[in-house]
Amino acid sequence: CAANCHTKGCHLLCHDDVIGTRKVSYIIYLTDPDTAWTDVDGGRLELYDNFDEEKDDDDDDDDDDDDKKGKSDKDEAISNNGRKVPGVIPCKTILPTFNSLAYFVVTPGVSFHSVQEVFCDRPRLSIQGWYHAKEAPSDIENATLNRLKSTAKGEDTEGSFMPLSQIVDNGNEKKAAAVAAAAASSKDDDESLSPSDKSYLAKFLNPTYLQDKSIDEIRECFENESSVQLRHFFNEEWSSKVKSATSLMDENDKLGKDHRRPSSSSVEYDVGVCDKWIPVGPAHKQRFLEYVGDDDDDDVEDDTKDDSPSSTAGSLLCSMKRSVFESDAFGRWLKSVTSLGMPEGHRGRVRRFRPGLDYTVAHYGILTTSSVLDATMCFVAGKGDQCKYDEETGDLIGSDDDAIWDSGDVGGFECYIAADEGEGEENEADDEYNEDNDTKLLSVSASDNTLSLVYRDPGTMRFVKYVGSGAPSSRWDLSLEYSVIDDDDDEEEEEEKEEEEIETQESGQCQPHSRNV
Repeated sequence: CAANCHTKGCHLLCHDDVIGTRKVSYIIYLTDPDTAWTDVDGGRLELYDNFDEEKDDDDDDDDDDDDKKGKSDKDEAISNNGRKVPGVIPCKTILPTFNSLAYFVVTPGVSFHSVQEVFCDRPRLSIQGWYHAKEAPSDIENATLNRLKSTAKGEDTEGSFMPLSQIVDNGNEKKAAAVAAAAASSKDDDESLSPSDKSYLAKFLNPTYLQDKSIDEIRECFENESSVQLRHFFNEEWSSKVKSATSLMDENDKLGKDHRRPSSSSVEYDVGVCDKWIPVGPAHKQRFLEYVGDDDDDDVEDDTKDDSPSSTAGSLLCSMKRSVFESDAFGRWLKSVTSLGMPEGHRGRVRRFRPGLDYTVAHYGILTTSSVLDATMCFVAGKGDQCKYDEETGDLIGSDDDAIWDSGDVGGFECYIAADEGEGEENEADDEYNEDNDTKLLSVSASDNTLSLVYRDPGTMRFVKYVGSGAPSSRWDLSLEYSVIDDDDDEEEEEEKEEEEIETQESGQCQPHSRNV
């Protein structure tokens, strides 16, 4: 057994407690006996229903996959192999009342539970322990940790890559055709960034990022680091629209800096959920909201569409995703700033991470089978400015929203870690959720109106750290992956082929000449 002290901000993500021969898990709560622990204090034990694991049929079309993706509770899972997954939100919660006992049978892939974030300043004290069986369960391969490390590469990615779209200017086909024709005639090939591309992107982006000097500087940085973060990425018009829409939705949902816990109520698990913003699980891998509004909702100029805060924020972000990040003009801009090849396709989603609720977990199912370019467009409370640190102490200077996000204390940052190649190592139940990991390669703090570009190889996982209840706002992002081919790799392959041909010719001058086919 062990004594646990969860202080303000502490939490434990969803897992099943299966390690070795554990059979029954128990918790004795020793919270303050003089002041009753209430719902607003947080720290509840959260229990989850479990359902048959969903597995997409390779023959299913994309529409079916989209319909299944992110559904919660009993509609979320489709039987395939008898393995279980937890729902997106708990089915029952238990307050850590003084001198009370909670216990449950430890079953691989079934006994899913978590500990809600502690919102108050009082410690959540408990004694936790396990009764053990003589042998490990026969189906231990279904345990949370084993499954997080055994999932096939690509199993949990966001579907197939879709081709980039031609430039379309607010439905004006005649003008779009003229723009496309001008673009084709003004460049040497269809993968070069043209003046017409810049003209189109200038409607959305900060003009600084379209200047040749800036493009050269970004490319040099990316070539050296394989990543770059671009602040104040969208122009004032579009960034202001997003700020207004997302702030209004946070305010309506009572989330963010003006509604930090503890308050008159605890966090509601379904806050922000509606027919267009659905919760995505399962909880042992992730929880966040995804916007799934129809394409008709994405026209921000349409006065007849739903103008509720939830629809406005979602449709605005979705419109930006479609008009900018899915356009061939942006693909050519990416090629210019990264030195990678022209993106062959894209996939992604519009996400919202709510304070006190949402996160993703690094697991093998999100490993890709080939290298991809991650483009994550983040929107949060703050100005998106670069934070300053004391040169002598290294301490973060300031306490504004930007500094709060940059500190990492409220989570919301995206972290890249190397997949563990070792096998047979026994991990503690919460090791997968430990941010102090020596395999960390890169950490990108949440920052308003900031685009993060990261070249990710097949051996790298990423996750968004749980967003704490003290966060200044929700983390809103457009998370995209681009299928790209590194031009340098192509050049190296060509050089190797040429060298092999020369060696063959030199070594076989007296032999019959053979042609490469």
